[in-house]
Amino acid sequence: DPKLSSVQTRMFQAKAQRKLSFEQIGEQLGCNEVYAASIFYGQAKPTEEEIKRLCEILNIPTGHLVEEMGEHFYPSRGGLMPMPPTDPTLYRFIEMIQVFGYPLKAIIHEKFGDGIMSAIDFKANVDKIEDPKGDRVKITLDGKFLPYKKW
Repeated sequence: DPKLSSVQTRMFQAKAQRKLSFEQIGEQLGCNEVYAASIFYGQAKPTEEEIKRLCEILNIPTGHLVEEMGEHFYPSRGGLMPMPPTDPTLYRFIEMIQVFGYPLKAIIHEKFGDGIMSAIDFKANVDKIEDPKGDRVKITLDGKFLPYKKW
């Protein structure tokens, strides 16, 4: 697990004590559950309003979150895990890219041209698909296409 600050640890503890899911927190914040979780890990910059609302949801003094994630805070995105990751779930994401990365890249180029999928103008969703043979994980990655520019 990544090294969390004392405020992040407190956020996770409050989430557990209140038996809240990231989906429930996201609904109350007005955002996606993946975005809500990214706030907890310090991978997203919450707005002042999101900080106030999150403190209400978790019953944490606003000053604590403002001190750590307020106006002065800018996330250092990435860098939370060693490479390759040792956690089996995280490692599977690397494995998926190793196995399907070039095929996905080729299809993106066929459909869009020479460019990349943005990880900035980006959304992600995780869905549980019930299946009698074993429940399935459906992950949707939705990023804006960014063509390479010529100069």
